[in-house]
Amino acid sequence: MYQRFLAACLLAAACGQLSAAVDVNAADEAALRSVKGIGPAKARAILDERARNGPFEDASDLVARVKGFGGRTLERLQAEGLSVGRPLSVPSSPPPSIPVSGGVPSRATSPSARRAAVAVTHR
Repeated sequence: MYQRFLAACLLAAACGQLSAAVDVNAADEAALRSVKGIGPAKARAILDERARNGPFEDASDLVARVKGFGGRTLERLQAEGLSVGRPLSVPSSPPPSIPVSGGVPSRATSPSARRAAVAVTHR
């Protein structure tokens, strides 16, 4: 019984690794090369373009900026696990529910915001 459970867990973990999407805006060269159809030259071209001109806005931006990407190529690579997501941005100011003065927010804010404010003020 234990061996079957262990085998099922290993299989689930392997399937999760295979289906994990590789985001063009966050991936390094090894992650890009793990996508079937992207070799060392294409991975380097993606990284160089991203370093020169910033993250890719969407799939059409990737096609326009990286030589050798066309609509069919991109569709095939997306089917293999490549994704072009929006980059995560760090907010320039704290959310309005957390007071700048460092006090604990009122009851009108969400519990998660109150916990975050308490964690920040007690560091």
